Amino acid sequence: MTHRFDTLVLGAGIVGVSVAVHLQARGHSVALIDRRAPGQETSHGNGGLIQREGVYPYAFPRSLRALFKYAGNRAPDVRYHATALPRVAPFLARYWWHSAPRSHAAIARRYATLIEHCVAEHRVLARMAGVADMIRPSGWLKVFRDAASQDRELRQSEQWRREYGVAYEAHDAASLRAIEPHLSGLVGALRYVDADTVGDPRGLTQAYARYFQRLGGQLLVGDAMSLEPGWSVDTDAGPVQGRAAVVALGPWSGDLGRRLGYRLPLAVKRGYHMHYKAQAGTGLRHPVLDADNGFLLAPMAQGIRLTTGAEFALRDARRTPVQLAAVEPLARAIFPLGEPVDTQAWMGARPCTPDMMPIVGPAPRHGNLWFACGHAHHGLTLGPVTGRLLAEMMTGAETLVDPAPFAMTRFRT
Repeated sequence: MTHRFDTLVLGAGIVGVSVAVHLQARGHSVALIDRRAPGQETSHGNGGLIQREGVYPYAFPRSLRALFKYAGNRAPDVRYHATALPRVAPFLARYWWHSAPRSHAAIARRYATLIEHCVAEHRVLARMAGVADMIRPSGWLKVFRDAASQDRELRQSEQWRREYGVAYEAHDAASLRAIEPHLSGLVGALRYVDADTVGDPRGLTQAYARYFQRLGGQLLVGDAMSLEPGWSVDTDAGPVQGRAAVVALGPWSGDLGRRLGYRLPLAVKRGYHMHYKAQAGTGLRHPVLDADNGFLLAPMAQGIRLTTGAEFALRDARRTPVQLAAVEPLARAIFPLGEPVDTQAWMGARPCTPDMMPIVGPAPRHGNLWFACGHAHHGLTLGPVTGRLLAEMMTGAETLVDPAPFAMTRFRT
């Protein structure tokens, strides 16, 4: 027997769950389908930041000094697999081109329309799900080991404030100790005060999924790659069919896109994390990003999470957590980490587009097929606002923001 729904949402990460919630709340009958429980993949492994300040998406370095630094493949914040370069080089070339200052500024003007709603949309969804206390209005810290680095970042943050109203506080060593007494070896910090933080990103995603179920939505285990025009998918509960389908599979979205005849320009930035105990009598109040070395320390339900920067590699290539080994002593130099909590490092893959903006909208050659993917470093940040935007588009409602900049048609797919 085939179970029928208005919409099949494929992928139960933060983006797919948010799409499913918003559609179900608008009267659609929705099946949310994944091979695993909600929040188990990329949505689990982030730094827990809802980045209201993130109006400029993370650009590719363009200075010769930075390029030489990364070419040696020993930098703590960026590594690559040499064997992957022939495959990822075309993507990196386009990423580099879009990161030129004029292009990056134009992208920010479009991207900021989503970012400016990220905190408010999370807070609304968390309140409706009954888990408002899982989101902390704490802001987060970017910390510096030398004054020159802080001065550069201060100038950049001042530009963000002029252009987009990004709020921040500048701290010297003394005022930093007042808000984070157990950090050391630092000259100061910038605190982005309008950002919210999450101490359990996977738990938050699962809470949103439970809310979806309370609204009447169905959470099913199934194989998204079995999607066939019609739109039907095989699940453990039997075949299901929907009038519409949404592809929100994160770094696997391109695989399904290719089956349907689309060449999405997606690559991945892989990342790793480990949890540690804090030494007795110490703790962190904010997530802390080391600006020069690209790692983040974040207080999580599981312990202090140490996350790495970016690893350019094929999505399914062997795990190489060398960045984690490189940054652990650097992290211990600024915060008294204790013993590891995890037995091995976690690894995930951030799905990225060359213009640093997500793909949100209809497929150009199929009716009732929609995509929501490519959020790179801002999947957690943009999940709820993406869910709202796509649900508004699918139901013909007035949209919160102009969806045109995020359309698939900006690429040759």
